[in-house]
Order: sequence, then structure tokens, then C-alpha cells
Amino acid sequence: MNHRILYPFADFGDAVVVEPEGDTTRNTPDPGRDQDGDRSLITYFELARVMERASRRFSGLLRTELTKLGVDDIGSAQAMVLLVIGEAELSVGELLDRGHYVGSNISYYLKQLADGDYIDRIASQRDKRSARIRLSEKGRQLCTALREAAKSYERALSHGEQDRRNLETAFQTLHRLELVWGNAARYGI
Repeated sequence: MNHRILYPFADFGDAVVVEPEGDTTRNTPDPGRDQDGDRSLITYFELARVMERASRRFSGLLRTELTKLGVDDIGSAQAMVLLVIGEAELSVGELLDRGHYVGSNISYYLKQLADGDYIDRIASQRDKRSARIRLSEKGRQLCTALREAAKSYERALSHGEQDRRNLETAFQTLHRLELVWGNAARYGI
């Protein structure tokens, strides 16, 4: 696999390769070896592990921001639900599709958010059993504060056009993986 095509922004010239046996070697070009050899610098499994760790770190960051804002009645998962709702008015089904939540989890999250007055539930006029969900004023204020905090982190991480392109590439790659892995889980490969 040619990593320069998949990751044009990355320079793997002096990368350290960890072999399956745990041996560490320098990635120096081997004239007798094909450029697309079987030694992989980054595997999708390793990428998934990094994504999981990054997700946990982001949850920790959200908890820290919630603490700074004096919010102690909801956690980072519920804050993410608020951010997913945004300015929209959604049904629970639409929220499940947008956030890829498990039904029992979202029910619990929505109950906590309703109890804390972060969301408003509006009964459907056609079907009284279903409801639409939107942010309350308290929920909108919290989302605004979290977005402002996110801007400061984005400024710290982004140092120019190359960083913005790298972020776009990372997003596209992760989105593609989400689609491929989701389809593989549903339909097989």
C-alpha cells in the first residue's frame, strides 16, 4: 500500500515501524523491496484504537468544560446530544439517525435533558404518542458556550491552511471508514 497516496500530507520517511513481534525498526527505503510492500505503517485497527482514545479524551474535555460552566446535572454524552440537536426540531427517530445512538441510551439521555430543562418536548399533533424535541433556552445557551470553548481549541490546533486541509482529509477518511464499517457490519464484506 502506498501511504503517500492515502496520506499525502504525512511524511513517513523517518517513521518507526512496530512489527507484529514487537520489534521496532526504522522505516528506511529498501531498494530490493516494492514500494507497496506488505509492511504497513498504519493499520485500520490502529486507527480505530486512536479514534476510541480520541473520543474518550474529547469526552473528558467536554466534562472539563461542563465543570467550568457550572453544569453538573448532565454529562458529556448528554452534552453531545444537545449539540447534535442544534437548532433543529427532531423526532427521536431522527435523533437516533443523526447521532447513531442506541434507543435505550437516547431515551435515558433525553429524560435527563428534559429533567434539567435543556430540551423541550413538543407532542405531535398527528400522533400524541410521538414527540418532537428541540433545545430550550437553557440548552441553547449551553451549546453556545460549548461552541465558544471549541473555537479556542480550534485556534490552538489550527496554524494555517495545511492544518485545515489535514482536518478535512481526516474528516473525509473517518467518514468513509464509518460508511464502510457500517455497511460491512450490516451486510458483510
